[in-house]
Amino acid sequence: MNGKTKRLIGAMLCALILAASLVSCEGDPQADTNKGDWRPNDIATSVSSDSLYVKKVEGLPEDFILGMDASCVPALEESGVKYYDQAGNEKDVYMILAENGINYIRVRIWNDPYNGEGKGYGGGNCDIDNAIEIGKRATACGMKLLVNFHYSDFWADPSKQMEPKAWKGMSIEEKSAALYEYTKDCLVRLVNAGVDVGMVQIGNETNGGLCGESASKIGGWNKITTLMKEGSRAVREVCPDALVAIHFANPEKAESYESYSKNLDYYGVDYDVFASSYYPFWHGTLENLSAVLSRVADTYGKKVMVAETSYAFTSADSDFFGNTIGEGGGIVKNYPFTIQGQANLVRDVVETVVNTKGGIGVFYWEGTWISVGGFDYEENLAKWEKYGSGWASSSAGSYNPDDAGKWYGGCAVDNQAFFDSKGRATEALKVFGLLKEGNIVENKVDAIEDTHLMIDLNGDIVLPRTVNAIMLDNSREAVEVEWFDVDIDLMKNGGVADYEIPGSVGSMRTKCYVSMVEYNFLQNWSFEEGDAAWTSTALRSFDELKVEDKVTDSLTGEKHYHFWGANANSVEFTLEQRVEGAKSGKYNYSISIMGGDGGETDIYAYVKINGETVYTAPTTITSYNEWHTATINGIEYDESDEMIVGIYVKCAGANAWGKIDDAKLNSVK
Repeated sequence: MNGKTKRLIGAMLCALILAASLVSCEGDPQADTNKGDWRPNDIATSVSSDSLYVKKVEGLPEDFILGMDASCVPALEESGVKYYDQAGNEKDVYMILAENGINYIRVRIWNDPYNGEGKGYGGGNCDIDNAIEIGKRATACGMKLLVNFHYSDFWADPSKQMEPKAWKGMSIEEKSAALYEYTKDCLVRLVNAGVDVGMVQIGNETNGGLCGESASKIGGWNKITTLMKEGSRAVREVCPDALVAIHFANPEKAESYESYSKNLDYYGVDYDVFASSYYPFWHGTLENLSAVLSRVADTYGKKVMVAETSYAFTSADSDFFGNTIGEGGGIVKNYPFTIQGQANLVRDVVETVVNTKGGIGVFYWEGTWISVGGFDYEENLAKWEKYGSGWASSSAGSYNPDDAGKWYGGCAVDNQAFFDSKGRATEALKVFGLLKEGNIVENKVDAIEDTHLMIDLNGDIVLPRTVNAIMLDNSREAVEVEWFDVDIDLMKNGGVADYEIPGSVGSMRTKCYVSMVEYNFLQNWSFEEGDAAWTSTALRSFDELKVEDKVTDSLTGEKHYHFWGANANSVEFTLEQRVEGAKSGKYNYSISIMGGDGGETDIYAYVKINGETVYTAPTTITSYNEWHTATINGIEYDESDEMIVGIYVKCAGANAWGKIDDAKLNSVK
């Protein structure tokens, strides 16, 4: 029996068995899709767990979307992957998802993910035929489908928005017409196949780009939104009851989301849902996510949702290709890499969206994408190349030589799935079905939190005696820790370097990541936190003196202090900070500036001790992007004294301007 026959039988069994399963499937699966009263099938309420701790999400609506992107499944099954529920029973994976509370499946569509010889690009070879197969299986299991058009032949994301091969060289008029016809044709095929299309996504992570068009070019947003409007028009004609979603990434850049939503409104894009990616290791806090989405809902009356999120349940790699995220000191790790940690992330994202104005749902990204199960890299590579079950095959190099053509291979998110390397569902998958009522078990230690220290090369090296134990409910409790292989002399004399020190709390392991640095005793030294800790004093009246958010004009980060005075002899000010936490000893102070049109200038860095200017160092401004650094060495400081560092700027020229960045106060041996 081949893979496709087995999947067809699985879908038929899913439809027959589901009436007696854990998920309610009352009525016609095509019913209840009216846009004003839409709702997915009922959330599963019979899921139980003896080990998973799930705090109830208060006010979780009955119609809230708990979705899963599962686009690679057919390619994985062709590669030999089988799926099992938590009890070890082999089943159609879409039935397993439905049994655990998933009510929506998201599937991506690429126009033509094949080279001239018909070899697939990989990533599931996600064309319309793949979407139809997935859509039929999802519908048979009582779930709706979110159709995610990338309008590309391969991956589209903030770093790449390539047009399909067939559309290359088209004018915007020709391309928009092709996009409309393509969208319409795909949706007609899905509907004719009996797929319950509940939502359609016009583009994927369209941060200033779509289908070869870019906001950085003349007429960029006009062209991008022209394409979006044609995609939306096709949806309204074929699936008038389906929601139309527009998808962006990087919610941590709040000003970008304001710009995106403003452009959609200005150019008159017809859509229902403003969707965002949210990966906690890249995209900032949940509080910020809620704030930026709430602003869109408040300002434009749109529904909002998270279209992609995920988290690791282990740091282990199971397919010999490496993972997107893993252990190390460089990742924001708000949850441990455990079954419970993964479930807690899902629960907290759902709660955030539930409590966000206009919030309708959360989709987890590729929670079914696991290893193809080979015993070494070469065996897996043969399957990735033949079936397209890795993120990219070598064939994709003909379309995208600079990315897929160099880094093709396997799955980098197998440690973020809800199935282990053998295809068995983990306990974490039950979180979706437990959110509504909660599931409280004994609150035990789940993991030990890693410790991150930044230590001055000239300071004392003291490791903490206690660390945080992370409980099942994601709370923290201090526990005593034992550290091993601590070489103080090496760290003291090894210069600027990073170290990983192993430790243990009983049988549980942890690490202390130590960065030996030339420590900067100034707060907010590159103005990324606005003017926090700094005091500016305008000594004359001029036009602008403020923190500016402009990465191209910053020496470090995205922000700097900016000044400008239109009139001659108007610019004169000080910018200073009172030093906190420095010990008695010697220090070096430096601050950088660039600018122009200053005319005759008087600019210098200074250090005040107990209110008296004791040290100075002159500098100047010359032209754009030509940074000058004023440095004061050998500052004698007693910690009983008050020390203030700063910069004085006086310019005689009309339209004098400048940028100040990178203030540093370092200790000296």
